[in-house]
Amino acid sequence: MLPPGRPAPGVALIDPVPLYREGLSALVRRTPGLRWLGSTGDLHSAVRLHARLRPDVLLVDSVLDPAGHLARLLLERDPTLLVIGLVRDAHARGNYLTTALDAGVRGVVPRSAQPGEIVRVIAETCRSRAFVHPDLRGTERPTLTRREYEVLTLIAEGLENQQVAKELVVSVETVRTHVKGILRKLSARDRTHAVSLAYRSGLLLGGPPELE
Repeated sequence: MLPPGRPAPGVALIDPVPLYREGLSALVRRTPGLRWLGSTGDLHSAVRLHARLRPDVLLVDSVLDPAGHLARLLLERDPTLLVIGLVRDAHARGNYLTTALDAGVRGVVPRSAQPGEIVRVIAETCRSRAFVHPDLRGTERPTLTRREYEVLTLIAEGLENQQVAKELVVSVETVRTHVKGILRKLSARDRTHAVSLAYRSGLLLGGPPELE
């Protein structure tokens, strides 16, 4: 799962159901390349758990953090933390995905996914720093600002950052900031991946979507 020489990422969980916590614990413990650190079912103890265990990956049930407040708080304290949302069915087609990604959540997977799929999402999120489970892709169109959409369109046309800056009459640093926002909102690994995801979701087809 990981390149040789890299320490196995430590995994922790925030989930209110004891049976789910026990199940994920057993799953991670028997998965080579992952380390189980611990869990809690209490949202109020989540910050203490993070401070005590310092996990590399923290899985959070979407019902406990529907607005991304916990993710945002923990990431302010630990920017290297990879938060993965365990998405309940009720949140799969609502605003949760956009809210979670805006809060800094780096991976999302249906909470009801098969054990192997959950392990896969953990591994892919560690590898690429951003991963959306296929069952959740396209369930919600990412919301870009008008300028982000303009930058993405120019990137899709093959322009580099300097050319985009010249076209939009802004600084290269401003373009880089917009690109970072686009990558985060689309959960894309890089510019090429962002364009591919945007076409796949229809974001770049048939004109601009409703923009902020």
